[in-house]
Amino acid sequence: MPKLVKLYIRNVLIGFAIAGAFVAMLLWFNVMNLWALVSQSDVGLMAVFLLWFMNGIVFAGVQFAWAVMAMADKPESSGRGGTPAVDLSRPEPVRAEATARDRRLKLGR
Repeated sequence: MPKLVKLYIRNVLIGFAIAGAFVAMLLWFNVMNLWALVSQSDVGLMAVFLLWFMNGIVFAGVQFAWAVMAMADKPESSGRGGTPAVDLSRPEPVRAEATARDRRLKLGR
């Protein structure tokens, strides 16, 4: 199996595990009376499953994105690469042309 696929599967599983812990904490701390709503409803298990699944999709995407971005090469100390620096110690004026427009209100005329 390619390394990228292994990386993706591992991070998706981590994301769904984090989502499971998140939903468990929501229910344990009874946020917005969620435990009472789920436990007294006939479709409470379906609601918990959907809450876990939808949060799992989000957390898995964030986890995989974080893992991919963490793989980036560190910039060299030579100052090349990375985000270009802006020298704010000596600001220079920039010429910008402005065109005049008719600013009168047109009230249905």
